[in-house]
Amino acid sequence: MTIAIDRRQTRRIPGKPRVIVTRRLMPAVEARMAELFDTEFNADDSPMDRSALIAAMRNADVLVPTLTDTIDEAMIAEACDHAHQGGETGGGNSGRRLGLIANFGAGIEHIDLAAARAHKIIVTNTPGVFTDDTADMTLSLIIIVCRRFPQAIRILREGRWQGWAPSTMLGHRLAGKRLAIIGMGRIGQAVAHRARGFGLEVTSHNRHRLPQAFETMLGVRYEPDLDQLVAGADIVSLHCPSTPETRHILSAARIALMKPGAYVINTARGDLIDEEALIHALENGLIGGAGLDVFAHEPAVDPRLISLPQVVIMPHLGSATFEGREASGEKVIANIRFWADGHRPPDQVLEGWL
Repeated sequence: MTIAIDRRQTRRIPGKPRVIVTRRLMPAVEARMAELFDTEFNADDSPMDRSALIAAMRNADVLVPTLTDTIDEAMIAEACDHAHQGGETGGGNSGRRLGLIANFGAGIEHIDLAAARAHKIIVTNTPGVFTDDTADMTLSLIIIVCRRFPQAIRILREGRWQGWAPSTMLGHRLAGKRLAIIGMGRIGQAVAHRARGFGLEVTSHNRHRLPQAFETMLGVRYEPDLDQLVAGADIVSLHCPSTPETRHILSAARIALMKPGAYVINTARGDLIDEEALIHALENGLIGGAGLDVFAHEPAVDPRLISLPQVVIMPHLGSATFEGREASGEKVIANIRFWADGHRPPDQVLEGWL
């Protein structure tokens, strides 16, 4: 794969870490990184393939990847073994060693943390900056799915609207409905806080229960039995990280437990849902609908999801705000600066972060 490189700084600058960024960031963030570090950018913004990522790791002190970059044990080992051997002949890179993976974004399931730790590579992320953005997206999906706004818009655009009528295009009000939140981290809590303002009754499930004071403050009832949580919900919203334990946490069996008119909302990760089972339930009217911002095989989206009128789909926009993306870039810069100065980065990912 050929990567177009933005060579604002390509000559090795003594005293500045060599930083390679895998995707385009906000202009102000890139400008600051170019000023502070010996930085190389991916000018055409195409996701790097495996060989390009390994080459980047071989030539960097710091790699700045995103969720589109899968970095596994074999890649880390290959890049680090190459560094130990002195780099490529004539490359001006002898002795460089990848020391920091400064991830852009909070989720780091695409990085093999154990392999990084084994090779003494620090991994950082950017937690907290997308909490409000993703929570806003979640409430937006809940509203537009429950009120059937996409179907109504389609009727207008196709010229099929016959005027107001008392019994057509009816949706569901939110007040009094039960929202089940699976995963009560920062985003789950922010969703719960917003949901109470719409009159939703909020129940939750989490691997580790929140302190009772938090639950009281948020107005949330904890349900230890995940099956009961799903079965009793009018809306199920997913907010847990992607791990081997959470893969298909909304399984075919749990989808079968849902009420016939219930809705599924997912702004977390696509593999939390058994997508085939979800499509089956939607196609057969076993549940009311879904609002999805993430998918099992991104960027590919199952065409059946696209065609179903009761499904609202978004192209992974949960964090897509100017403010959030700039704040995430600023956290990346801070993590690199702390590391380059010999200090522990503020957002270092530690063992057991999940």
